[in-house]
Amino acid sequence: MRAFALCGIFFLIATVSFAQKTKADTVIIKTDTATLSSQRVEKIESYASRFDPRKALLFSAIMPGAGQLYNKKYWKMPLVYGGFTVTTMVVVFYDRNHRKFRNELFEVLNNGGSGLSSSGLNATQLRRGIDISRRQRDIYILFSGVWYILQMVDAHVDAHLKEFQLNPKLQVKWEPHFENNMLLGRQAGFSLTFRF
Repeated sequence: MRAFALCGIFFLIATVSFAQKTKADTVIIKTDTATLSSQRVEKIESYASRFDPRKALLFSAIMPGAGQLYNKKYWKMPLVYGGFTVTTMVVVFYDRNHRKFRNELFEVLNNGGSGLSSSGLNATQLRRGIDISRRQRDIYILFSGVWYILQMVDAHVDAHLKEFQLNPKLQVKWEPHFENNMLLGRQAGFSLTFRF
């Protein structure tokens, strides 16, 4: 029932977001500066209209990494799935430790509570191990949720940034730097130079 409700919510969001049309940019061109009536409006097809941020966000929400695929940032796909793989592996590791310590604690308690488990731990050490592994597992489950939200935000912001033009004269260079100082003598180093 919950899965059906979630699918319905995603379908509703998709319908609303795709129903809204993107508008082209408009430019007013004055043909005569003396009168305002001689203006004409031309529509310009924008580069940004091909990348809708809402679509990128929706695609990332439905399937992680799909927003990056929509934005044609293919190199980000392994990063997204790598993050999910790492967090999932850590969650599975701590969950196995939690189950192992819990089963050993039940063995110790069933045998009177004063003995050691098969791994050589007493009841207090096993309880501490259960608490630590449960806490770590829950933290990494939270990290995977944060990673899910971050990949959605990345797809949304990246789609927004598609409309900005970069200055082709903008340069950043790493250059050697030499300096003669009267107090310290000759000095050599590197400088980071920005040119606009």
